[in-house]
Amino acid sequence: QVQLVESGGGLVQAGDSLRLSCTASGRTFNTYTMGWFRQAPGQEREFAASISWSGGVTYYADSVKGRFTISRDNAKNTVYLQMNGLKPEDTAVYYCAAGRSGTQIMGVLTTRDMAYWGKGTLVTVSS
Repeated sequence: QVQLVESGGGLVQAGDSLRLSCTASGRTFNTYTMGWFRQAPGQEREFAASISWSGGVTYYADSVKGRFTISRDNAKNTVYLQMNGLKPEDTAVYYCAAGRSGTQIMGVLTTRDMAYWGKGTLVTVSS
């Protein structure tokens, strides 16, 4: 069982930056593919970014590519999402998620790929 806790959300203006953090419990963090998803009001939860066990491979949704960067520090059991050039359409609750331990999943992920979820952190971007 993995528990995920996100932090770093807030209210910013268009063009600003934010860094989200997600800290995981447990001792096998480096065996989980990690991802960030987001859910805007009235919308389905959608993929934003994912990162492989070692952090060497990353994937992004087209909507955030070039603006967001996912990274991880396995020594700290933490995954990050650096968000630059924020737009009002980035407004959403951002969720950290972990895949199944020992299963390396690559590419653009779906919610069904993920086994564990945080409670989310709200990002609001004003115009």
